Parts: sequence; C-alpha cells; structure tokens
Amino acid sequence: MCGINGILGFNDTDAAKHKVIAMNNAMKHRGPDDEGVFVDSMIALGHRRLSIIDLSAAGHQPMQSYDGRYQIVYNGELYNYKDLKFELNRVVSGSNQQSYFFQTNTDTEVIIAAYIRWGAECVNHFNGMFAFAIWDNQKKELFIARDRLGIKPLYYLYTNHVLAFSSELRSLLACELIPRKLDENSLIDYLRYQTVHAPNTIIKGAKMLMPGHYIKANSEKITIHSYWDIKKNINHDANEKSYSEVCKDVNDLLTKAVERRLIADVPFGAFLSGGIDSSAIVGLMSKVSAEKIKTFSVTFDETEFSESKYAQLIAKKFNTDHHEIVLKPSDFLKELPNALMAMDHPSGDGPNTYIVSKATKNAGITMALSGLGGDELFAGYDVFKRAMALKKRAWLNSVPHSMRNASGKILTKVKPGIASEKIAELLNQDRINFKTFYPLSRQVLMDSTISSIVKKTELPTNCVSEIIEELQISDFYSQISNVSVAEISTYMQNVLLGDADQMSMALALEIRVPFMDYKLVEYVLGVPDKFKSTRSPKKLLVDSLGDLLPAEVVNRQKMGFTFPWKEWMKNDLKLFCEQKMFSLSKRDLFNEKGVMKLWNSFLNDDPKVTWARIWHLVVFENWLQENKIES
Repeated sequence: MCGINGILGFNDTDAAKHKVIAMNNAMKHRGPDDEGVFVDSMIALGHRRLSIIDLSAAGHQPMQSYDGRYQIVYNGELYNYKDLKFELNRVVSGSNQQSYFFQTNTDTEVIIAAYIRWGAECVNHFNGMFAFAIWDNQKKELFIARDRLGIKPLYYLYTNHVLAFSSELRSLLACELIPRKLDENSLIDYLRYQTVHAPNTIIKGAKMLMPGHYIKANSEKITIHSYWDIKKNINHDANEKSYSEVCKDVNDLLTKAVERRLIADVPFGAFLSGGIDSSAIVGLMSKVSAEKIKTFSVTFDETEFSESKYAQLIAKKFNTDHHEIVLKPSDFLKELPNALMAMDHPSGDGPNTYIVSKATKNAGITMALSGLGGDELFAGYDVFKRAMALKKRAWLNSVPHSMRNASGKILTKVKPGIASEKIAELLNQDRINFKTFYPLSRQVLMDSTISSIVKKTELPTNCVSEIIEELQISDFYSQISNVSVAEISTYMQNVLLGDADQMSMALALEIRVPFMDYKLVEYVLGVPDKFKSTRSPKKLLVDSLGDLLPAEVVNRQKMGFTFPWKEWMKNDLKLFCEQKMFSLSKRDLFNEKGVMKLWNSFLNDDPKVTWARIWHLVVFENWLQENKIES
C-alpha cells in the first residue's frame, strides 16, 4: 500500500523531477517506509512506500523490470499474485511465451511480468485493489490502471499535452500544473451528495480515473479504455441453482475473499462494530487464520449510540484480542483537526474511520479488514425496502400529476422533515420509477435548499441521475440488484471507499474490503430477488454463514456506524461549526443570508435541517481554507 505519482511530457526534465518530489512530499503519510523517483527524458515517476508484502529493500519503487525496459509505480495489493507468479514463471510448451526472471518476492514485480506477458489485458488477470503506472521505455508509452471497483484512487490532469497523475488530489495540486480553482458544477454535486462523483473532482481540470478503466498515453495523446463494467460482468449462475446451493456459493466466495486478504508480512486486525458485516468478516478471519485476530471498535458515553455489547459478544465468541476505543466529545474535539487535515478530497463522512484507524495503528497494526460493502451487496439499507415498495406502487403513475403534487405539499405541512420532502419531490416527477426515485434517496441537500444558499441561478443536471441513466439499470437487473448496482456505483465508490482510503492512509494503515472482491460482487448481483429478502436483515448473507453468527447480532436493530453528531454540534463543536458556516457564507459563490438561515434552522431543531445537512458544509469550508482553493 503506497502512494504513486508521475508526469509525462514535461519538457524540462529537471523541473519535472522537482515537481514529482513535491508530489511525493505532499503524500508522505501514505508511505513512511521509503520513497523513490525515476526520471527520464519524457517521464518522471514518484513513489511513497508502506511496506506490506516483502518488507525488504527489494520492494523499493519505482521498480524496473529485470531487463530495464519497464518502470512501475504501484499502490495496492494483488491478492492472487502468488498464483500469477507461478504461471508467469512457467514456459508454455509450443508457444513463444517466455518465463519472467523474478528478482523479488513482491506483488509489484508480478504486475510488471503480467504486463510484459499480456499487455493491457493483464488487468483482467488481477484480483486485488490497485492503481499503478508502467512506463515502457522502448515504446515511450505510459500505461495507468485502476481496480474494478475503485478501491484505490487515481487522480489525473491533462493539459498542454502534459499528463500528471497521483494517488491524492492534494499531491496532484502540488505539481502546480493547474490552478487551485473550484469547479462550480462539482460544487453543486457536493452540496447534493456530500461528495463529487468520478470522473469529476472538486478542482476544475482535475479528474479521477474511473474504476475498471485504464489510460494509455504518449507524448501526443492519451486514450481511456474500460476493461470491466459492472453491468456487463454479472454472473448469472445462481439462476439455475437452489437457495441452499446459492448460500453455499456465497459462503465459499466470501471465505476465499477473506482468506486472500490475510496475505501480509505485517501485523493485521479487523474493525468490529458488532453488526452483521464486520462480525461476519471477523468470524471468517478466525476460521481461516491460525493467528489470534485483533479487533477494534468505537464506543460512546452516549449509550444510544454504543454498539459495544455486540462487539464484545463477537470478540468473546471468536476469542479475539479486542480493543475498545471509548470516545468522548472532548476526545473527538481534540482529534477533529487531525481528521480534517487528513481529508484529501472533501467529504461529509470520514472522521469516524479516522478515529478507528488511529487507534488501530497505535496498537501496532498496519493492515485491517473492514465489513464495508456488505450493506450494498446484501440489501442492508432501508433504500432497498423503499425500492421494493415503490415497485408495488406503479399505480401512482396513473394518478394525475396535479393530485400527486398537491398530496406531496400536504405531507410536508402535516409531517415536516427530510423524508416528507423527498416523497413530495418524487410525487412531483413526471414519472415515478427507479430512475427518479434513486437519485433522491441519497441526496443530502434538496435543490430548493441549494438554490437558497448559492448564487448560481441555474443548477446543473443531477450527476447521480446521469449515472443511473448511463447504467441502464432497468434493462439489466432485478430490482434489489438495481439498488446494489446504484449504491456501488455512487455512494460506495465516491463516499465510503474514498473515505476509507484517505482516512486510513493518512495514518499509514491499509484497509482491505472482502465484500468488494469482484468475484463475490459479480455472483451476488446475479442472484435473483426471490433469494434476497428485504424483510429480515441481509437474509442471504446470514443464511450463507450458517451458525457462524449468534442470534443476538443477527436480530439486533441496525444502528449504523455513526457518531452522536447532533449533540456534539450543538455543544462541544458549536463554535467550530459556527465559524466555518460564517466563513462559507462570505464566499463569492454563496448567499450569506441563505447559509446562515440554514445554520440557525439547525440550532432551532428544524426537522428539515438535520446535522448531516450542516456538517458537510462545515467540512467543505475547512477543506477550502486548508488547501487555499479559489472559490
């Protein structure tokens, strides 16, 4: 796990080297163990190393192939590298393929060998999380790839025939090839969804390479290609199987996913909230590992938010070395500046991951497994239930639009709140279907509120609506898988995975996510709705695990991994939040009265203005200040 960066096509070699060094320095936290730079006539590559596999100096990057033709910088882990190494070592009889002469025990060198053997097709052989760049000194060509599900980030910019790329946005800005200027359309996306959806970023001119894509670049042009598409790679084998057979397949796939992710030459552990997902990961880790598992959970003085008894139950059942982090408002206030400083790209979520990551790192752990992705795959969110309910209410489209609109307005008067606002907005659509329902489900600030706090007269098209349209979801999936695909392609990739990476890597901690093993994802998305009940918590997952989890965990009320933000923001964090909201209101793109009215509505317990509608604005203003962004 590391940080990578590079510049292609910059005429001044010495200047390119200094820029790459500056980029390296900007993400020193991602790789405290080692650093390196490679410079040639057209290319400069940089790397920061966090040693996980082969801790020796042989793992230094940039790494060159044994013949000196290729140079690689790589961030991530290749879980099937040992199998690939065996295959690449083998000379196929009757073919012109040559075995690769490996010099190290790293997965990095396996990627080089795979690229030499298969070219761009190498990515189809990989199972892991990765972002890497390979320079071919003979062809003078750069190849950059990102993993299928976007677990590892890759930012880039292309200007005046110069390509620059990096693992972090702030590192990319350090090359000083584009101004630190806010993208106005991305601002609206952020206000709607507390994130910016790839390929866009909050910075004008900076992009993200989409998951499952690669770039080919030379001094004249860059081309971007897709090698994995979530809607084209679904495994439909489950259609021909019984429920018990499907459960066995899911168990096998998840167990293998966990086992693959235990490959490491450093101490490892797991995040344990006491929910089904993290408990399943811990249980399977204990099953396949000979070592005692270290587990970490956050607890609160506010008992309504504490999940400690469930985490303790799992820790006891699987005999883990359990660590509880008791968090008080004063502790969080102390850590908040560090958590916000760790934020590479603004996000309304993330400090929770930072707190757990810090405690995990302080306990001597360098790699941890997380239950992230279980809700998206196995229908764990309420949005799945609402989507199924909507399917049964197709008759609403036969009701005249004027009557639906009037009903929505009455609802917001009788029962004011976020849920009512979203229902009213849905009823006001020309057609009520998945394409109009889903973008509203994850929206933080409604467009009417956004219009009141920004000076922009016309809001751009909803980015999530565009993503849903591009996915052509209704033509490919069952209704529950519709939601899974939408969740994975929007909220998970752009919020959850982004936060997991930036917050953990700020502390030089690697997080691995077994539920996002692409083989498991492809299989579960192909399981028909009849096997995916939304009436009981993640029934398919629970049944697949057999008696692994105790009934107390399976049947508990879902709490989610959250902090008592409302209480904190009205007390210990009130001054901090108020200062940021005031500063934001003074920016040119914002309406001062609208911003401060929103803040005061929160303080006065307006049911339409929850803490989440304020916190992502506070975070945003802090990020703009820290990174000196023009707005």
